[in-house]
Amino acid sequence: MTDTPLPSEFRDFLVKSGLHDGMTPLPAVPLPGGVSSDIWCIDLADGPICVKRALPKLKVAADWFAPIERNAFEVRWMQTANNAVPGATPAILAHDAAAGMFAMTFLEPNAHTIWKSALLGGHTDAPFAAAVGETLASIHMATLDDPETAQHFATDQIFHAIRLEPYLVATARAHPDVAPALIDLVKVTARSQIALVHGDVSPKNILMGPAGPVFLDAECAWYGDPAFDLAFCLNHFLLKCVYRPNISDAYLADFLSMTRSYMAAIANCDHAQHIETRAARLLPGLFLARVDGKSPVEYITKKVDKDRVRDTAKALLSNPILHLEDVAVAWRRELDR
Repeated sequence: MTDTPLPSEFRDFLVKSGLHDGMTPLPAVPLPGGVSSDIWCIDLADGPICVKRALPKLKVAADWFAPIERNAFEVRWMQTANNAVPGATPAILAHDAAAGMFAMTFLEPNAHTIWKSALLGGHTDAPFAAAVGETLASIHMATLDDPETAQHFATDQIFHAIRLEPYLVATARAHPDVAPALIDLVKVTARSQIALVHGDVSPKNILMGPAGPVFLDAECAWYGDPAFDLAFCLNHFLLKCVYRPNISDAYLADFLSMTRSYMAAIANCDHAQHIETRAARLLPGLFLARVDGKSPVEYITKKVDKDRVRDTAKALLSNPILHLEDVAVAWRRELDR
């Protein structure tokens, strides 16, 4: 396993939840869980499980704090998403809201590839991207215009603290010339509350499972604008084009596949056109945020590459477009330049 001992809080949680007797050994290993949580794989008598604890201060260079009660909303999002699309998330086994901890099923890594790892390795998959778009749309549509779900996910302050502020507001401070456009995106996103949002639909939080995509890390769950989820994920295909420019066409094919699948799945929704328009406007703001916000991607390091992102993002922020595919066209044009 590991030389790192399992924190006592995790053992206490398992005993309190009835998952462990408090006596037998608990072999455990910490898992890479991003910047916002501690996650451990723990071997119980019946097999391994995962236990996740939300951190009050995120593990990034900038000061970035978030309330641990987001853990309870993550559990609720996973349960709601699984009701909409069975198997879309791991199953919840136990939860302690006061401790900001929950246990979930462990998914065998050999059968569940992290999508980010595949993409960074140059392994694109347009059909899988389409499946992500369809699954995400199904979760959004299952909760569309639902007052009860809205009441259960009234997390406006949390979403602002861990999404709108570190991405768009922080980027506005770094780029005063486009600050009005970025702050307007914050306002529009905050008031467009129509469906249950995951808030961190990133390839690092999606597993390529044998039955389709499995979504993880819903700490940003919010009843708000589904355009945020769509734009947040599509952004990563644009960014990967900088990392591996030789296969940029394949990344953009994934972008188009996810976009078309998502839009087809919501085609009969009265909000469809507005969701796409808001996503197309959000995308350049999030694009810029991943080089100059509080959570820059780790694989874009050269100034010349960052400047290409900045130039393209600022042009689109200054002259917004209405369709997501046109964002990809604009980026393709810059890549060819």
